[in-house]
Amino acid sequence: MSYTATLSSKFQLSIPKAVRDELHWEAGQEFVLITKHQGVLVMPAPEVTELAGIAKGARRDGHRDRNDRN
Repeated sequence: MSYTATLSSKFQLSIPKAVRDELHWEAGQEFVLITKHQGVLVMPAPEVTELAGIAKGARRDGHRDRNDRN
């Protein structure tokens, strides 16, 4: 389903109640905003405990850092 929201003069958006209820979002919850082309992906910020082991098995060699960039 599609919902709309209007950007206020203070650059705030109100999330429609149906969306908040469906996604179990609550007041004071922290979110991550990721720009995508001409839009924004909004998702709850993960807890530190949810990130544990996220890179398990990742290769430690062959990575690039800022010094490798032109």
